[in-house]
Amino acid sequence: MDEHYQPEQIEAEAQAYWEQQQSFCVTEDPSKEKFYCLSMFPYPSGRLHMGHVRNYTIGDVIARYQHMKGKNVLQPMGWDAFGLPAENAAIQNRVPPDEWTYKNIDYMRRQLKRLGFAYDWSRELATCRADYYRWEQWLFTKLLAKGLVYKKTASVNWDPVDQTVLANEQVVDGRGWRSGAIVERREIPQWFLKITAYGEELLNGLDQLTGWPEQVRTMQRNWIGRSEGVEIQFQVDGNQPLSVFTTRPDTLMGVTFISVAAEHPLSLEAVKTKPELALFIEECQRTTTSEAVVETLVKKGMDTGRKAIHPLTGEAVPIWIANFVLMGYGTGAVMAVPAHDQRDYEFAKTYGLPIKQVITPQDDDKVWDLSQSAFVEKGVLINSGQFTGLNFDQAFVAIAQHLEQIGRGQRMINYRLRDWGVSRQRYWGTPIPIINCTQCGAVPVSEKELPVVLPEGVQFDGVCSPLKQMPEFYQTICPQCGNQAERETDTFDTFFESSWYYVRYCCPDNNTAMTDKRGHYWLSVDQYIGGIEHAVLHLLYARFFYKVLRDMGLVNGHEPFTNLLTQGMVLKDGAKMSKSKGNTVDPQALIDRYGADTARLFIMFAAPPEQSLEWSESGVEGSYRFLKRLWRTVAAHVAQGKVAKLDFDLKTLTTEQKNLHRKVHETIAKVGDDIGRRYTFNTAIAAVMELMNTLAKFDDNSPQGYSGRQEALEAVVLLLSPITPHICHRLWLALGHKEAIIDVSWPEANPEALIKAEIELIIQVNGKRRGQIVVGVDATREMIEAQAQNMLNVQRFIQGKEIAEVVIVPNRLVNLVVR
Repeated sequence: MDEHYQPEQIEAEAQAYWEQQQSFCVTEDPSKEKFYCLSMFPYPSGRLHMGHVRNYTIGDVIARYQHMKGKNVLQPMGWDAFGLPAENAAIQNRVPPDEWTYKNIDYMRRQLKRLGFAYDWSRELATCRADYYRWEQWLFTKLLAKGLVYKKTASVNWDPVDQTVLANEQVVDGRGWRSGAIVERREIPQWFLKITAYGEELLNGLDQLTGWPEQVRTMQRNWIGRSEGVEIQFQVDGNQPLSVFTTRPDTLMGVTFISVAAEHPLSLEAVKTKPELALFIEECQRTTTSEAVVETLVKKGMDTGRKAIHPLTGEAVPIWIANFVLMGYGTGAVMAVPAHDQRDYEFAKTYGLPIKQVITPQDDDKVWDLSQSAFVEKGVLINSGQFTGLNFDQAFVAIAQHLEQIGRGQRMINYRLRDWGVSRQRYWGTPIPIINCTQCGAVPVSEKELPVVLPEGVQFDGVCSPLKQMPEFYQTICPQCGNQAERETDTFDTFFESSWYYVRYCCPDNNTAMTDKRGHYWLSVDQYIGGIEHAVLHLLYARFFYKVLRDMGLVNGHEPFTNLLTQGMVLKDGAKMSKSKGNTVDPQALIDRYGADTARLFIMFAAPPEQSLEWSESGVEGSYRFLKRLWRTVAAHVAQGKVAKLDFDLKTLTTEQKNLHRKVHETIAKVGDDIGRRYTFNTAIAAVMELMNTLAKFDDNSPQGYSGRQEALEAVVLLLSPITPHICHRLWLALGHKEAIIDVSWPEANPEALIKAEIELIIQVNGKRRGQIVVGVDATREMIEAQAQNMLNVQRFIQGKEIAEVVIVPNRLVNLVVR
């Protein structure tokens, strides 16, 4: 065995062996317990970054460990390949998006293989390939038939230069992120998936996801946003209803105006009699559709000149257009109670509108100063006619019942969750399988005509989708009436592809169905790993898709991911690594210099997986030094002679041999728990390093001592093999084994070895430490006292003094109390 550690050669040999043996290709085996381990698939941006390395190393360690535990492990990999970044790159590099994407996939695949990840590459998929997106087109047509798909005009962020809809995060300071043009809020026809039909189930299902971080479940609960309230009918012009939803009907008597969205029909009607509103409405329409961004805007409004009749008092309250009310949320109208809502309070102060207090603190001694801020807590009603004196719960019921009796309101459950708009006016995405006919309307493409293939090799300049300029794509025949018609040129939101890819991994070679019985074997995913940034939308959409597929009889169970691990970010100098900050570290350079195992060891040792990891050059060097030390230790051991048979007779071992044997099995027990249950990989590595330190102090060249060292080194190599698989592959063979370590079971701690024959006790005199002794576990109290008192250092402090008391804390210390 060469005494020098050469990672490049070692890692190439291990990977060649795995490839030759097809070590990670799996099939369904009902006789074995399955384990589906999945890391969120990457966007093929061109190069891996350290966040990728961390995410995929975590998943690989878990998968390899479960394989060693005897489970049938599926760990696939693919590419989330559609989306705007490819279009941007196509513009910059003057190449078609598909050419850029496929080139990046090839490069990143080589990087992943160089890191030694245990993927079943036979299941690789790319969402931009027609054999993949064909099935989501098929699913879309089925959902359309089930009433879970519809088209409606919706308010969107429109870039007038790029002529496309922008996501809220693509609007920067009111301008398109790519063109810099002032973004407009425009109403255009959009396709929607009716995710709200599953709102209650998506919410209730979170209670069953005990393997998910509570933070993620809370984020999803807040996004779904279930609230109980009352929909109240105001009247405009005597008979035109104006609906608002409120969770605070107790404040109804404090309404002093109504706020409506710029796109609300009342706003558009008001322009006819008050033309000066047009400019303000136009200004509002240039604002993002993001609820979060709108909250940060300076609150502006204009009086429409119209009045709404209060349903209880009959008073006429003014209707204002406000830039903070969005048509896509609720009814597009809000009852304003300035005394008890801070946003309404600030708006009323700005425009001199009335502020009427109708809630007072429950504490009679507490008086709220409305000149400073609104009182937003629940309390007791005042100035509320027949409802005065009621608390919140009483008022909620009483006011709701009264409104229902007079036909001006009803109790209802509302959700913050909105239906999922899946239309994108972009090229590089899955074509929506719809044919638009002037006579028949929107007609789904028939199953036999799927897939609707996205043309590739298209030059892209960023102005308008090329599909809209390709008659050969959009000109077609209506399948119902046979007349000329046009294909839909919108493409799917890329969340569509990532909402079901975990299902397709189970049967990527099925050309006749979206999934099959193999999915019943593998699903649900046992362990899912990915960033916290996907805690809401991706995971919510994936859960929605799974429930839809379940209702179609395509999958079993109710949730796609049983357990979820969200890894922290990789930081450098306290900031997240990013190209814009210029602080990235190239994983390829790291691998070329130190090897993949060093990269894997560092990334797993530097921090627990859920915490942020601070990049450290010294930490990388330290990981490399440890692997070289392990290599040298095994080489020196092997050079000493023939490997001994591991056959211990605990009764014949010396104290030092017993201590090493026990340390080995204590480490096996701890590392198994750290990797298998706690996922604290850093403490697992620390425990192995501690065992290596113990082994370095073990100086026993007897046959039993050599055998003990062999056992310890085998344990180290086995325990590290999920983390640093390449070096462990070679070292396991060097230690005399014929079978490759990938086929070896995880070691089990021997309970007998964990039993201590001796214990160490701290010796104190009057509470101050004076030394320590080692005694047998069966030592009597008299034996312990005698040994403690006979210590030379203890004799100095007790000589000539009376021992008043001897306190023995079992397995810990002995305290001699003298006077």
